[in-house]
Amino acid sequence: MEKKRNSFTGSLGFVLAAAGSAVGLGNIWRFPYLAAKDGGGLFLVIYLVLVLTFGYALLTSEIAIGRKTKQSSLTAYGQVKKGWGFLGIFASLVPLLIMPYYCVIGGWVIKYFTVYFTGHGTDAAHIDADNNSFFDFFITQETAPIIFFVIFLAACAFIIFRGVNKGIESSSKVIMPILFVLVIGISIFSLTLEHTDAAGVTRTGFEGMKVYLIPNLDGITVGGFFRVLIDAMNQLFFSISVAMGIMITYGSYVKDEDNLGKSINRIEFFDTFVAVLAGAMIIPAVYTFMGTEGMNKGPGLMFVTLPKVFESMGAAGNVIGCLFFAMVFFAALTSAVSVMEAVVSSLMDQFHLSRVKAAVIETVIALIGGVFVCLGYNKLFFRIELPNGDGAQILDILDYISNAVLMPLVALLTCILIGWVVKPKTVIDEVEKNGEKMGRKILYTVMVKVLAPIFMVILLLGAFGVV
Repeated sequence: MEKKRNSFTGSLGFVLAAAGSAVGLGNIWRFPYLAAKDGGGLFLVIYLVLVLTFGYALLTSEIAIGRKTKQSSLTAYGQVKKGWGFLGIFASLVPLLIMPYYCVIGGWVIKYFTVYFTGHGTDAAHIDADNNSFFDFFITQETAPIIFFVIFLAACAFIIFRGVNKGIESSSKVIMPILFVLVIGISIFSLTLEHTDAAGVTRTGFEGMKVYLIPNLDGITVGGFFRVLIDAMNQLFFSISVAMGIMITYGSYVKDEDNLGKSINRIEFFDTFVAVLAGAMIIPAVYTFMGTEGMNKGPGLMFVTLPKVFESMGAAGNVIGCLFFAMVFFAALTSAVSVMEAVVSSLMDQFHLSRVKAAVIETVIALIGGVFVCLGYNKLFFRIELPNGDGAQILDILDYISNAVLMPLVALLTCILIGWVVKPKTVIDEVEKNGEKMGRKILYTVMVKVLAPIFMVILLLGAFGVV
């Protein structure tokens, strides 16, 4: 099987594909919300420190495991150390659970893009007399969300069916430059905004940028700082695509002669660059038209608050809204492709299936799961309380199991495996196999052996409502 395995044609293809995986919906709706909630620059500083330490350790470990074993997550862990194959099952469950609901959200993005593209952007900002938004009306429909979900899933499947080079690598080389241009362009536009509200208060995009970049330490306590740290750690999972089998899978497609350390540094840079720019794109715009109270958590920011902002821009709002949701679609697509590839590659490695058969199986699983997620807002609607106190229905439950429980667990066990069982030298040797020097070797060892496991235990305790 190893001889037949596809590989990226070069480090650029790998970096763009991995960055495409990392740059997803979490960067665009979750990062700006957390930055606004957690004191702006304070969150940014903590996040950047974590990217260069904690994130670096996890990212390096997974990519090195992938290249060393030339296997995806389901089979790679068992090759690193006999008896650890169970960890591959946990890691593979994460993308299996994420794919259905991620594609449903991708369908929401396509719906909003079509609304703005057809010139009906003001509809997206509409809220009726009962305070129900356009978003509420759309997701509670029985048919339309399923149709848009299927369109998004089909786009992902098309790329996966084409394979590593013609599908993932080729699409990333086209989509990622477009994505970067759109993010930079919209960020610059946000800085130029100015608005006077009904109370006569004038706010500008530059003032919004200050809210975003300058640390706000007013009333900060030890407990408050701890909460910001937890938020930043949680965001890191969303941002760099670790603990879900993706980076192991992509690492397995990296050629032995490529400089792994340099590629990892570039992935860190691109992901952080887009995450920070996502905040620069959204926070100044929302602040200008709605003040700091305009920041909502999760989907509400993208699908409820921002359409109001675009409406406030007048005629330009339709164009900006169209470009924004095009950008979000590209970000969501590259991430969803990586999630799907993690499952498909695992099926190919474990069961020796062809790419077509494995892709068909995962498409059917995602299709069935996604339909249930869509129906969770109407025919199958229910609400339960999660161990962390949050209310949840089908999408939230899948997100909780995959992101709050399995991902920290996979990361914790990976650190134990690398840090204490096979030792950090296993990963360090893989990074340095062509004579390159691993610049953060000591930092990596300390993180993977001591600090990262402590962080993971804290996240797991938070998921179960203990802290």
